[in-house]
Amino acid sequence: MDNKPDGKGKPARQFRPGTIKRLLSYMAEYKIQLVFVVFCILLSAAAGAGSSIFIKTLIDDCIVPLIGQADPSYAMLLRTITIVGAVYLVGILSTLFYNRTMVIVAQGTLKKIRDNMFRHMQFLPIRYFDTHTHGDVMSRYTNDTDTLRGAIAMSFPQTVSSLFSVIAAFAAMLYLSVGLTLFVVVYAFMVLRVVKVLVGRSGKYFVRQQAALGDVNGFIEEIINGQKVVKVFCHEEKAGREFDRKNEALCESATAANRYGNITMPVVGNLGYALYVLLAVIGGVVGIAGLPNLSLTGTGALTIGTIISFLTLSRGFINPIGQISMQFNMVVMALAGASRIFELMDEEQEQDEGYVTLVDTSTEDAHSWAWKHPHQDGAVTYTPLRGEIRLYDVNFAYEEDKPVLQNITIFAEPGQKVAFVGATGAGKTTITNLINRFYDIADGKIRYDGININKIKKTDLRRSLGIVLQDVNLFTGTVMDNIRYGKLDATDAECIAAAKLANADGFINMLPQGYRTVLEGDGSGLSQGQRQLLSIARAAVADPPVMILDEATSSIDTRTEAIVQQGMDALMRGRTVFVIAHRLSTVSNADIIMVLEHGRIIERGSHEQLIAEGGKYHQLYTGAFELE
Repeated sequence: MDNKPDGKGKPARQFRPGTIKRLLSYMAEYKIQLVFVVFCILLSAAAGAGSSIFIKTLIDDCIVPLIGQADPSYAMLLRTITIVGAVYLVGILSTLFYNRTMVIVAQGTLKKIRDNMFRHMQFLPIRYFDTHTHGDVMSRYTNDTDTLRGAIAMSFPQTVSSLFSVIAAFAAMLYLSVGLTLFVVVYAFMVLRVVKVLVGRSGKYFVRQQAALGDVNGFIEEIINGQKVVKVFCHEEKAGREFDRKNEALCESATAANRYGNITMPVVGNLGYALYVLLAVIGGVVGIAGLPNLSLTGTGALTIGTIISFLTLSRGFINPIGQISMQFNMVVMALAGASRIFELMDEEQEQDEGYVTLVDTSTEDAHSWAWKHPHQDGAVTYTPLRGEIRLYDVNFAYEEDKPVLQNITIFAEPGQKVAFVGATGAGKTTITNLINRFYDIADGKIRYDGININKIKKTDLRRSLGIVLQDVNLFTGTVMDNIRYGKLDATDAECIAAAKLANADGFINMLPQGYRTVLEGDGSGLSQGQRQLLSIARAAVADPPVMILDEATSSIDTRTEAIVQQGMDALMRGRTVFVIAHRLSTVSNADIIMVLEHGRIIERGSHEQLIAEGGKYHQLYTGAFELE
């Protein structure tokens, strides 16, 4: 994105090169409608100029000859008025038709853009959402697309219409008087110099306004999500001050943009009135003096009808210049919004070079899965999915030169329960993120059933993993729909069985409509523990060979935890399980416990072994040392 310094030394964001061409490509399927729109605009511009020329005929040939006649005939006057009325009607209908058509084009184009943007967003890496506020992303779907809608439906056609009106008015003025036209052109050149200054000052602020609006939306979304935290820590005043700062930046950019943008049309309008007076004076002097008038039809006297028609055309020549300048600001703002939309769509999607897929090898007697491994010679081998995961000397950093994991080596045999213990930031969740391939390792190897996970398609890899996170995300829909999210083709019976396994069936049946109860607002009507139970049921219905439990019971009280643990034990039976927990009581039955500190594994072994060693785990378990 280009950057140019503004008057205060700050870089002013410009819209990306190629934005207009790319936007037009989305409108390409509406070629016929756009051709019709251009035709209607041409017709409207021609009607506007033609009606002004008819005024000359109306005055010089119909009204002036009737002055002083004892028995005047109004036939020609009525006929001319009818023609003028018909021309005006054509102009009105043309304007109506192209405006209605552009609404269809605008909504269709935006639908396609939103569809493509959302589809593209689904395949962006987790890193993108970790580095962009949700509110800013949402702003691209709302504010930026709405600004773009206004530009496509109104600003673009009005700009083209004004341009055609200027051309048509110029041609009509030449037809009436070359001398007066030259005077208008010189005057218009001075008007354009004024407009250029105003538009130049406002354009960069309109671009900055869109960015500031996205920043404000991102902050609002963040505060709404964390409203309980804000109140608990009495952060209302600080949040208010921070919002004031961001809102002030938005106010300044919007004020600066509209300060110049809103005065453009009044300035041009007043300059147009000044031109109107000057033309009336000059035209009157030339007409009274009987000086010859050069026009495209030849040389003749400057009649009163010619002067009046020319005055009307001068307004039709100057006013569109002001309208173009006004619409230009809206177009710049819309292109800034389109640039932000295309910026999201240009983000590199999650790369997947894997070719090993997960296939169902179940028989009537047993349910099983296998890894399908195609070879270059055309042969295909199948490796049974057992759930063996091994990490060899893995190093990883979210940011360069800031290592999070160092020399991590883990052997998780099929059916083993592996627990990670350590302070916040020790790297526990990062290990599970690498197994999921939310992020790719910088150094080392990760093997899944002996296969390099980089060779496994990400969708198949993640389908084999069940995840229960500390932060539960539920979606608008019924309880049954939320459980079925883990396996979209699951039957109602399978969902209910999964809920019973997670010990969620009891509270679900106490809801107003049971499994048909509609959840809204991320399940805000449920307690944190109930939401977590649904999350566990969702993972259970997927029936994965490997489970990842990231602080899965941290939000459940100890009494409920005992009940849930029974379901968890049933869920984990026969599966490879990775558990991250602060409550050491939940991991004491793990086959292997690994204690992490500053991205390294400092202790490993069973609960009994680690207690006997008397190291960090012993200190944590006995309370001599607490996790931070």
